[in-house]
Amino acid sequence: MLENYLPILVFLVIGALVGAVFLIAGFTFGPRRPDAQKLSPYECGFEAFEDSRMKFDVRYYLVAILFIIFDLEIAFLFPWAVALKEIGMFGFLAMALFLGILVIGFVYEWKKGALQWE
Repeated sequence: MLENYLPILVFLVIGALVGAVFLIAGFTFGPRRPDAQKLSPYECGFEAFEDSRMKFDVRYYLVAILFIIFDLEIAFLFPWAVALKEIGMFGFLAMALFLGILVIGFVYEWKKGALQWE
């Protein structure tokens, strides 16, 4: 019974070895030209000049959440489009409801000015 798992073990060992070889080769042969810009801390588009616990604008998080929501929406649209013939009108209406709810939320945020930058 354990012989059934041998190919998986071999695959994992070879994968780990290949990964380790490439990682070691990158550290060994990679260029090392540090300068002030490469060594400076960089976070969220601006230099770190104060305490690391400074406040961020809420709109930054709103845009990030919108990106995640619409990125997941696209992930749901591909399988839906492939299986549209099999799921029929019920599947079409369910996806229309799903998209409608997302569009209503997007329009709400747009009207509230959450996407306006100063």
